[in-house]
Amino acid sequence: MFAFLGRSAARRPWWTIAGWVIAAALVIVLAPKFEATTDQSDFLPRDYESIRALDLQAKAFPDQTSPGAVVVFDRVDGAKLKRQDLAIIDEVVTSVGSQLGPAFGGMQVQPPSENGLIQIAPVSLADGTNAFDDSQFDSVPQLRDDLDAALAGTDINAGVTGRLAQGYDNQQSSEAGLQIVAIATILLILVLLALIFRSVLICLLPILVVVPVSFVVNGLIATANEMFNLKAGSEVEAVLIVVLFGIGTDYILFFLFRYRERLREGEDKRAAVEHALERAGEAIASAGGAVIVAFLALTLSSLGIFKSMGPALAIAVFVTLLAALTLVPSVVTVLGRALFWPSKKYMVEPEAARFAALGRSLGKHPVRYIGASGGVLAFLTIFAFGFQPSFDLASSSTSSDADSIVSLKTLEKGYPAGATDPTIVLLNSTDGDPLTEEQTGAFLAELQGVPGLAQAVPVAVSQDGLTASYAAYLADNPSSDAAADTVRGPLRTTVHEAAGEGAEGVVGGTTSIFVDFGAAMSRDYKVVFPVAAIAIMIILALLLRSLVAPLYLMASVGLGFGATIGAAVLVFQHIGGADGLVFLLPIYIYLFVVAIGTDYNILMIARLREEAREGLNARDAAAQALKHAGPTVAAAGVILAGTFASLILAGNSLLISMGFSISFGIFMAAFVMAMFFTPAITALIGHAAWWPGHGDEPESTDESDDQVRVDALT
Repeated sequence: MFAFLGRSAARRPWWTIAGWVIAAALVIVLAPKFEATTDQSDFLPRDYESIRALDLQAKAFPDQTSPGAVVVFDRVDGAKLKRQDLAIIDEVVTSVGSQLGPAFGGMQVQPPSENGLIQIAPVSLADGTNAFDDSQFDSVPQLRDDLDAALAGTDINAGVTGRLAQGYDNQQSSEAGLQIVAIATILLILVLLALIFRSVLICLLPILVVVPVSFVVNGLIATANEMFNLKAGSEVEAVLIVVLFGIGTDYILFFLFRYRERLREGEDKRAAVEHALERAGEAIASAGGAVIVAFLALTLSSLGIFKSMGPALAIAVFVTLLAALTLVPSVVTVLGRALFWPSKKYMVEPEAARFAALGRSLGKHPVRYIGASGGVLAFLTIFAFGFQPSFDLASSSTSSDADSIVSLKTLEKGYPAGATDPTIVLLNSTDGDPLTEEQTGAFLAELQGVPGLAQAVPVAVSQDGLTASYAAYLADNPSSDAAADTVRGPLRTTVHEAAGEGAEGVVGGTTSIFVDFGAAMSRDYKVVFPVAAIAIMIILALLLRSLVAPLYLMASVGLGFGATIGAAVLVFQHIGGADGLVFLLPIYIYLFVVAIGTDYNILMIARLREEAREGLNARDAAAQALKHAGPTVAAAGVILAGTFASLILAGNSLLISMGFSISFGIFMAAFVMAMFFTPAITALIGHAAWWPGHGDEPESTDESDDQVRVDALT
């Protein structure tokens, strides 16, 4: 198949390019627009308590809504609010409240806090408005602008926090981070390719290929989301940029290095394209297949965020892989030797190359390389056992200087942090009898005694008398780990036990959703990880025709995963002093480090097998594989690690930790696992590594030809 693709690209390149142009145009015109959601409840199955509470609240209290925003007033000098300040606040609330945006229904000022430092004005949502609906976010900046104008010239500050405000700030932070990531990724790729190839056109090749591919990818993802009712989170957009440019550039490099190698052996451009794709195509396709399978394993997740992210990233990698096997060789054929302009030394292989020396050393001393590389991985893996998950998604995905975060800290000077987003507790009759006053009163008394709650008050009883609603104000920020601990532990335990016979108590609200989110994630770790690992091992077994090599290849990738988690724990928890890392981090690391780390292992082991088929023994084959494939793996690893590192510039702790961890993991995958650990083990095991298929056996039966090959290379 790869020989056929190579001939097509070499002989009919313009047909392939035209096909891609037409396909991209059709997708752009016909596909729906890709849209992300920030509503965490969209990502949970209906049987989780927080979602059951949401459904019950909508049924029993269709007109009841929680505040969409909270306006926080305080003095500029931090002193207590004076009588004239309170009068100004009343006037401002009246005037601004009369011209709220369409997302809001009304604003009402509350009495000052007991210490007199803070006064708040909750802003209710308009009927039918969802606090997570990003189409309603424009009402937040309008409210902030109106407050600033109304308070100009006074000694009073006003900040806006709450669910809608936090959603808006999260979106703004994500968009700003997205732009930074996109610019940094492209600049990094341009600079690194310029240093590697000294060619203008090669620098531009990823942009020329990936940009049109990205339009196709976004269109196909949007179509899949619409067809299968998938919910894509906003973080998918940032990850997509990195995946498309990072993996796309990797696959381009896999082909270009082999293409340049064929040119140096004296082939013309068409023959070089054909033979390069014939030799490298299987490794590229297998590497892409491993990544796709790993991403598709996410469809087994119970969380909508990963159910949608898995297919989205799988589509991105599939289209990128297809472009690498068809569009890239066709473009290279059209450009010919002009591709390397203005470099004049691309035809000259460097003498005494570092990778050749490393290869000879590894071939002679594989045990040393196994010990050194394996020791580094094992040492860092030890720190992984200290991983502490954090469930504070709100602050981790929003810049710390966002108004909603700053205003929340201001509010905490006078009120419990939970005042911005009260936790909803519902008592529901299950035997069909209306709730009695004795039941609701006793339930409230139990609720008020829950540690971690600042206050609990009754809100309403449904018209049919079957459901009672309570507002529980958490002592901590509703998005914090402390608040999650309160909901997960004493609050839910008390609510369940205090309901009594014939009734059911459930806890809803944003914090409850985050708690269920974490529980679902823990379940997914036990399902997605093993399935992805088994699927990748099957691909490796089919590629290598071996049952032995996939075992130590996956063991090396597993060590890489542990080392990456350990490095993140070391940097952020031990050195940075963080209480924990976002609980989503391990699955991102697993997917990218395991899948992409397998990419580099596949490239190296496939080249090693190719050298063995030429008649070399295991150690010499490992030496030659490192000499030829080492530069490709190194270049691809640096570029992909650099593109993921650009996430650090996004400005929020989730993407910062993701950027560091994934870039570090990819660096380890390239420069420790694929370059040293894997070839060293293969060199040590020798022929047994390829059992039972023994795909390392020479393709030629002419022993004299094999000996000539060995003599020439050694």
